Amino acid sequence: QVQLVEFGGGLVQPGGSLRLSCAASGFTFSSASMSWHRQAPGKERELVAFITPTGGTTMYGDSGKGRFNISRDNTKNTVYLQMNTLKPEDTAVYYCNAVRRSGYPRYDYWGQGTQVTVSY
Repeated sequence: QVQLVEFGGGLVQPGGSLRLSCAASGFTFSSASMSWHRQAPGKERELVAFITPTGGTTMYGDSGKGRFNISRDNTKNTVYLQMNTLKPEDTAVYYCNAVRRSGYPRYDYWGQGTQVTVSY
């Protein structure tokens, strides 16, 4: 059974930091590109960060450039999102995504989401 389980969300003050984790199981983790997306009330879901299967390439959405860092540990089947200098605008539900669009099998899995609230 495929599972993506997210940890680390919560309340943090502006300027603070938070580290999200996503533990994956039920598929070959090292074949999957991993990403973090977020969705705030009234807004569309947006890409936050992306990382290729072995971690060689990362990409960031505009919201995370210069402040966020995505990484992965394929020995632990886990992807991380380190968020620094958090702003109230970062408040959203953050989702972990596993996708394979080259090779086989193809898939697109999502976690349940974890709430991040940046506020005093």
